[in-house]
Amino acid sequence: MDQLLFSVAFWEANTALLLAGIMTLALVVGSFLNVVILRLPVMMDLGWRRECQELLATPPLAAPEVHRLSLAFPPSTCPRCGHRIRAYENVPVVSYLLLRGRCARCREPISARYPLIEAATALLSAVVAWRLGVGWPLAGALMLTWSLIALAVIDLDHQLLPDSITLPLLWAGLILNSQGLFVPLESAVWGAAGGYLALWTVYWVFKLVTGKDGMGHGDFKLLAALGAWLGAEALPLIVILSSFIGAAVGLALILLRGRDRNVPLPFGPFLAGAGWVVLLWGGVLGTAWRQLTGAP
Repeated sequence: MDQLLFSVAFWEANTALLLAGIMTLALVVGSFLNVVILRLPVMMDLGWRRECQELLATPPLAAPEVHRLSLAFPPSTCPRCGHRIRAYENVPVVSYLLLRGRCARCREPISARYPLIEAATALLSAVVAWRLGVGWPLAGALMLTWSLIALAVIDLDHQLLPDSITLPLLWAGLILNSQGLFVPLESAVWGAAGGYLALWTVYWVFKLVTGKDGMGHGDFKLLAALGAWLGAEALPLIVILSSFIGAAVGLALILLRGRDRNVPLPFGPFLAGAGWVVLLWGGVLGTAWRQLTGAP
């Protein structure tokens, strides 16, 4: 126990060292998130195709080795020339800069999104560490932050929020809050139920009125997961914040870039962003909201 207290005291006294360590770890995690963001939707599509093939008894839709795709196999390669990326070519951010954003073999450009996601993961993780300090809440908040980054980018790319991320995230929130890590368990349970039912209700009201789908079912599960982590009290703030930002971004895209208003805008990134903000500044924002509205 004394050793643990000394360790916590050491990190609290050396904030710069803590932030540097967290950012280094987060760069590695960001590199892995790039793999998840790129491969998980493809893996899901292959899984759906396999199920259809089995149900319809049709020939295989792709070569057997394609169906072996996972987060670990095959190793990362250049999509243009097939060059296998070696370990020293895959150091987060650094390798991209040293290679000047090009493949080591064919010299074709590499998307800048990869280092940007790595850098964003490191920056957001450092903010979490600076805000929460050393302790179990920091570990939980980092796990939530990394999951939200993956979900937000996948939804931007594919309008998809995978159950393989949202559902474990929901259960993790309930399990961690069984010990009151962020909120009492009762609030977490009602947050999970209320988060799902809130958007489920909006979805069906909108569909009955317009005959159209207003959002995907993944949004229900993501808000349920955020409710499980942050509690029922956080839900109104998350919904208001995400809806306001989403409406502002959508209007800006229509006015400034001529986006077709009939093309759906994924809501997951706004939910993820609002949930992350409420995770770190929910108390401050809640107080400001009560003062603005006069609520008790």
